[in-house]
Amino acid sequence: MPPRLIIFDCDGVLVDTEALANTRLAEVISDAGLPITMVECRKRFVGLSTRTVREQLISENGIELGEDFVERWNRSLPALFGENLKPVANIGQAIDAVRAANIPYCVASSGKIEKMHLTLGATGLLHYFEDVLFSAYSLERGKPFPDLFLHAAATMGVEPEDCVVIEDAVPGVQAGIAAGMKVFGYCGDPLTDADGLAASGATNFNDMNQLPNLLKLQ
Repeated sequence: MPPRLIIFDCDGVLVDTEALANTRLAEVISDAGLPITMVECRKRFVGLSTRTVREQLISENGIELGEDFVERWNRSLPALFGENLKPVANIGQAIDAVRAANIPYCVASSGKIEKMHLTLGATGLLHYFEDVLFSAYSLERGKPFPDLFLHAAATMGVEPEDCVVIEDAVPGVQAGIAAGMKVFGYCGDPLTDADGLAASGATNFNDMNQLPNLLKLQ
């Protein structure tokens, strides 16, 4: 049977932000005293909130990006993404298939609501999700803890075991599995840690055109 609720991650699943964001994040961290490449930055921090990134750098490396880092980062996003941001390939068709099957869906992201409005708006996807956006910033704990996905499911009135999560990052897969949900790991980006997703419990796929079949919509 198809799921009763489909929960999409945002960055890397709906919008192709990862390369742009991690290139800039690597520059910020390097300037703060910890040399790091975009690929290293992405591998270490993908799927985490900027709040968690700052906390990890303090605890693990003694690097402080500043108490206002999250605010500064969010202010920089419009200029960072500009006109270069694109939706993930074939995601529009996948969403249309979900809508045609009349299955509820939402977004649960480590990013702030304002960031989702920016990225989904820039890629023409906001009208699909405007009223069903959930952010880890509304909770004490983000991914890899299950809190965000459980909050989204409860708000949408669906039991966790009836939900499917679409993720591209190990912390997100870990969060979905910990919430008791089925997780599909999107690996369309060559830098995605496909082995890590699978080891964390995801069923991997490479093209959003495969999603309707995986969800048993067709």
